[in-house]
Amino acid sequence: MSTRSLDLAVIRALSAEDLPAAVRIEEASYSMPWSDETFETLLRRPDSTLLAATSAGALVGYAIGWYTLDQGELGNVAVDIPWRRRGLATRLVNEFLLRQQRLGVKDVFLEVRPSNEAARSLYARLGFVEVGLRRGYYVRPAEDAIDMRCTLRSGS
Repeated sequence: MSTRSLDLAVIRALSAEDLPAAVRIEEASYSMPWSDETFETLLRRPDSTLLAATSAGALVGYAIGWYTLDQGELGNVAVDIPWRRRGLATRLVNEFLLRQQRLGVKDVFLEVRPSNEAARSLYARLGFVEVGLRRGYYVRPAEDAIDMRCTLRSGS
């Protein structure tokens, strides 16, 4: 897959039809994956933003989060293995932040494993800063979580 193939990836709303592929990507990406029930619940929540990245009609990545008043949470980002390290996660997170901003969100938060240097680097490039540490947050494997925050520009 060439980097030009990213031009063929379309970002749109995640749908119920995407769930089997989302669960497959989730299970390949995380040691404690979300269940299909979690995805289904988030699809029904009016405060959720669920984005899908597709190529030739197939799901290749997603970003999911939610908001309350002016605070958002980026809950999960995952990209299918053949599509990783090609800028797709950057596109998904940028689109997520833009949509949160349009909803009036001022700050978006997330948790990330200290050992996930690729994700931490991505988030830092996109304007997230470390704001705290949650001891023992992750179970499998046991690890703390770094809390990060991105303050969104106002007026867009």
